[in-house]
Amino acid sequence: MPDTIFALATPPGRGAIAILRLSGPRTDAALANLGAGGLKPRLASLRSLARDGRPLDQALVLRFPAPNSYTGEDCAELHLHGGRAVVEAVSDALISLGLRPAEPGEFTRRAFENGRMDLAQAEAVADLIDAETTAQAAQALGQLDGALSQTYAGFRHDLLKALALVEAEIDFPDEEVPDHLALTAGPVLDGLIANLQAALADARRGERVREGYRIVLIGETNAGKSSLFNALVAREAAIVTPIAGTTRDVLDADLIIGGYAVTLSDTAGLRDSDDPIEAEGVRRARARAEQAELRLWVRAPGDPEGSAAAYARPDDLMVFTKADIERAALPPDGESLIVSTTTGEGLGALHDWLAARLARDLSGGDFPAVTRERHRRRLTEALAAVEAGRRALDLAPEMAGDDLRRAVDSLARVTGAIGVEDILGEVFTTFCIGK
Repeated sequence: MPDTIFALATPPGRGAIAILRLSGPRTDAALANLGAGGLKPRLASLRSLARDGRPLDQALVLRFPAPNSYTGEDCAELHLHGGRAVVEAVSDALISLGLRPAEPGEFTRRAFENGRMDLAQAEAVADLIDAETTAQAAQALGQLDGALSQTYAGFRHDLLKALALVEAEIDFPDEEVPDHLALTAGPVLDGLIANLQAALADARRGERVREGYRIVLIGETNAGKSSLFNALVAREAAIVTPIAGTTRDVLDADLIIGGYAVTLSDTAGLRDSDDPIEAEGVRRARARAEQAELRLWVRAPGDPEGSAAAYARPDDLMVFTKADIERAALPPDGESLIVSTTTGEGLGALHDWLAARLARDLSGGDFPAVTRERHRRRLTEALAAVEAGRRALDLAPEMAGDDLRRAVDSLARVTGAIGVEDILGEVFTTFCIGK
């Protein structure tokens, strides 16, 4: 018999309400011992909780019988007054009744193991709890609703269809099956390969929504990068001085633009230096710029093109600073804006440009097939196996089956249909205790 567990489902500390969740076969017995027996399912009841004649709290209690509960087990919620002493007293009482505190993610793990959700939906629960932007919440809700699982189920359906055609010819050679039946799987696999390639090409969109879109300020020394950084994050996060080379390391700040999470990085000015500390800062600046989804090349009025010409990408944005000192001559081609962090000129236009760019890069008509690195890794494995199976199909159909079964296994590991024991810890240990 599994343990019966409990956990605080609201933030710890002083508050109006604290909710303790219970799940497991001893839930009803624990409620009865606390003076909350005989509850109607899913109906909040006000009960005076006590243990061994000692009053604990007056609480609202809800009971959710198996299998129609979050975990698929008998569950309950105790809506207590939010004082720490009350929570500790009720927790001690539950422990004395044989219940134990839940491990991180244990409620959702039990929901997965009892078939209440698949692995991708379980990950969506954690993403929804952690969501700080409307885009992150929308993506997590879509995944929780089964959008990602349906996508992978479609891939798996095509794979099984192709695999059935291959194995029918191999397993029933003496039966009346069409000649070269296995070869008819070719068009199915060709379509699946195209879909998997498209999903992987779009892989970064879902991960960037979840983890944050990376924007890096890059440019020569004293171009105004740190001043622009402070203006965009709306606080004095970076030190600003007239001395060239003040910024020596990468400075990150998280912000929200247009409903999307962004990590903005200020970097050391690009120049040759004999100072080993500054030289390391320049190296880190260039490395961070290479990893960024977007680089803002910051230039002061009258500055030469410098490093921007050597490192700029076609989709970068040139930002001319210090517009209050001197009007910069904008280049005839390429996207560029002019701003002043002193007067605020152009900052609104820059913010609008960034919001539009984020919407272009991160929004899409279809739900992304990849929202975590784990998904991308499994999808890459599946694509390699399908491509190998497609090549084998033309040469030796009997060899294609093993490749296609490997692809089925890789896709199934995303939703947890099979072979998940080795990844459950990776998924659920990131959860908060009450989930």
